[in-house]
Amino acid sequence: MASHSDTLVVFFGATAGANGGKLGSDEREIILLVWQIVDLHEKKVGKLQRRLVKPDSLELTDQSKEETGLSVDELNKAEPLDKVLQQFQQSVSAELKALGRSSYTLCVDGPLIIRQALHPEASRKNLVLPECFYSFVDVRKEFHKCCPNAGQVQDLTLPYILEYVCIPELPLSEQVMGLKEVRCMVQLCLHILAEPYNHKFSCFEAVKYKLESGACSKTEPMDSETVIRARGLPWQSSDQDIARFFKGSNCSDLSSNLSLCISRGGVALCLNTQGRRNGEALVRFINQEHRDLALERHKHHMGSRYIEVYKATGEEFLKIAGGTSNEVAQFLSKENQVIIRMRGLPFTASPQDVLTFLGADSPATDASDGLLFVKYPDGRPTGDAFVLFSCEEYALNALKKHKQILGKRYIELFRSTAAEVQQVLNRYMSTPLISTLPSSSMVPMPVLATPPYLATGSTRDCVRLRGLPYTAAIEDILEFMGEHTIDIKPHGVHMVLNQQGRPSGDAFIQMRSADRAFMVAQKCHKKMMKDRYVEVFQCSTEEMSFVLMGGTLNRSGLSPPPCKLPCLAPPAYAAFPSPAMLSEAALYQPPLLATPRTPQPPLSPHPTLAYYPPQHHPAQLYMNMNMNYTAYYPSPPVSPSTMSYFASPPGSVALAAQQPHAQGHIASPMMPQHSALVRMQGLPYNAGVKDILSFFQGYQYSPEDYSSMVQMSHGQTRSLIQPKEWLCL
Repeated sequence: MASHSDTLVVFFGATAGANGGKLGSDEREIILLVWQIVDLHEKKVGKLQRRLVKPDSLELTDQSKEETGLSVDELNKAEPLDKVLQQFQQSVSAELKALGRSSYTLCVDGPLIIRQALHPEASRKNLVLPECFYSFVDVRKEFHKCCPNAGQVQDLTLPYILEYVCIPELPLSEQVMGLKEVRCMVQLCLHILAEPYNHKFSCFEAVKYKLESGACSKTEPMDSETVIRARGLPWQSSDQDIARFFKGSNCSDLSSNLSLCISRGGVALCLNTQGRRNGEALVRFINQEHRDLALERHKHHMGSRYIEVYKATGEEFLKIAGGTSNEVAQFLSKENQVIIRMRGLPFTASPQDVLTFLGADSPATDASDGLLFVKYPDGRPTGDAFVLFSCEEYALNALKKHKQILGKRYIELFRSTAAEVQQVLNRYMSTPLISTLPSSSMVPMPVLATPPYLATGSTRDCVRLRGLPYTAAIEDILEFMGEHTIDIKPHGVHMVLNQQGRPSGDAFIQMRSADRAFMVAQKCHKKMMKDRYVEVFQCSTEEMSFVLMGGTLNRSGLSPPPCKLPCLAPPAYAAFPSPAMLSEAALYQPPLLATPRTPQPPLSPHPTLAYYPPQHHPAQLYMNMNMNYTAYYPSPPVSPSTMSYFASPPGSVALAAQQPHAQGHIASPMMPQHSALVRMQGLPYNAGVKDILSFFQGYQYSPEDYSSMVQMSHGQTRSLIQPKEWLCL
C-alpha cells in the first residue's frame, strides 16, 4: 500500500511447526491469523479478529500444540487459507468504511510472517495474495527509529521493547497466542504515536514479485556477504522460478525496481563443461540481511525437489555472471525482456532464417536487433543464439517450437538468463581452441588393467577429427583420409566414446610425423564424410592421451577427467616409466580376453607394459575389426570410488610380471609386481566374496596371499589380488 496510509492493521500468524524466530524455516503451513485495526489519526483501535486456518496436512508438532493451544479437531473445522484471506479483506474493508478511512498498511513484529510464511505458502498453493500483503511496516524498526539507544534491531524482542517503554504486562487471562502478541503491538503503536515520541510510521517495506534481468560487469564491485549458492534445482528451472523460490525477501524502498531485493541480473544459472545447466545457481541479494533470510530456505522445496542453500562469494558470482563484451551489454540493456536460448542452429543460418522460424506469433524484440548469435573467436558460428521477447506470451509461443526443424537440423529452445548469456559468450570467446595442459606433475597416473597407457609428448604429430557421423566406422575414417592413410601409425586410430559408451563424433589419429599431421589438417579440414563435413585439427600426443584417459578437449579448453588428479598420482608413483621407454605395442588396447594369456617376450630390452602380436597381413593393419579401437572412457562421474583407475599399492604399475620365459629368453627388467588392482562392472547387487572367488576360478593365486578388499558401489567392485600370473581383464 502507499506510504501515506492512515490506518495500520496489526497482523500476526502462527504455523503448524516452528514459530517465533524460526517461523517459516520448516515450510509448515499457517494455522492461525490474528489482526486488529489502529487508526493513526484518531488513535483508536478496531475489533480484535482471530481466525483458525485449516492446513492441507493436519499434523502439528508438539511445540506448535503447546504454544498455540490448538488441536487437530479444531483446525479440521476451520476454513482453508484462501477463504480466511477473503474474510480478512472483507472484515478490514468494512471497518475502514465505518472509520471513514481509505487505505491501510500491515504492521508486523518482524517480517517473517510475510516473507518466510505467507508468500512462500501462497506460491506453493498458487494463491494470488491481495495487494496489501506486498507492503508492511516492522514495529521493531519503527521503535528503533524512536529509541535508537535501545539496541540493534535484530536484537530487539517485543517483551524487551514493552519493558523498555514501561508498558505493563498483560494479565494471564489474556495471554493466548496471537491475541497476546497483537494486543502488545497495538499498545506499542499507540505509545509511540503519543507524546513525547509523536512518531510517524515511514519505514515501509515492499515485496516485489517480478525479477528484472540485466548485465553484470566483471569490474563491478561485489560484496561477498550478499551471494548464495542454490543446489539441486530442476534442470528446466528458469531465473524467474528461482526468484519465486526466494519470494518474500523484502525491499525497504517502495520505489525500488529490484524484485525480491535480488540485484538486477542477480540470478546466475551455472553451466557444466558441456554448456548445460548443472542444477546450481548463484543468487546475489542487495545486502547481507536479505542474504541471511535466503539461507533460511535451506532444504525448502521447489516442486518435488528440495533445494540446498549455502553461502557463496562475490568472486564466484562474477566468474559466472560477469562479462566484458559491449555487444552483450547492449543486447541485455533492454528492460523487461524474456530471454530464450536457441541451440543447434545450422552454421549457415541468418537472422532472417531465425525470425522466419520463430514466426509471426513470437516476434523477437526489434527484429534482428533482438538476436545475439554466439560465435567463436575467429567469427565462426557455434550454433547457439539468444532471442529477446517483449512479453511472456511471445516467449511461450517460441518455446512451442522446441525441436522443430530449421534446414536439416532440429532446434532446441530453452528459457535463459542474462547470466547464462554472459557464461556462454565467455566460454566461447575467451578460451583458445587448444589450451595449455596442466603441469606435468598432474598428468602421470597409474593405469592398471583396463586402459592402455599412451605415450605423451609435445610433438604435434596427431590429428583430431570432430563432427564425425555417429555411424562412422574405421573404414569410413580410412576412406576419408584417402592417400594419407599410409602415414597413419599402426593401430593409430582412436574413436572417442561419450559417458554412455556411444560414439561422441570425435576421433584421434596418430601420424608418422608432425609434417604429415599438418598436411592432413590442411587437406582434409571440412571435407565431407557421408552427409556431414568433418573438422580436422592438428594436436599433440599429450593432448590426445589426456582426452583418451577421460578428459575433454573442446573450444572451452582441455578439462581433466572427472576426478581429482592429485589423488591418482601420489608421490609413490614418481618412478612411473617415462614415455620414451614404452614400446609402440604398448600404446594400443587389446580385445578383452575370456581366458588368461601367458605374457609374451618384449620387443626390446626396455621395460614394457604389454605385448600384442602384430598383424602380419597389410590389409589387416587397419581393417581388422577384431582389434578394439575404442578409446578408453571412464565410468559416469558418480563418485571417485566408481572411476576406472585407482592408486594401487607400490610396485603394481607394470602390466607384466617379471619372470623368466621359455626358449631361453631372459625377461626384461621390470618393476616388482606384488599385487594388482582390477575392477569388475555389472556385478549382481547380491554378489558376495565367494561369488567373486568363484568367478576367478582357474586363475592362479595363493589363498594365503589373497586379501579381499572388496568395495561395492553401484554394481562395481574393486578387489586386491596377489597373482602368480598376470590377469588380463
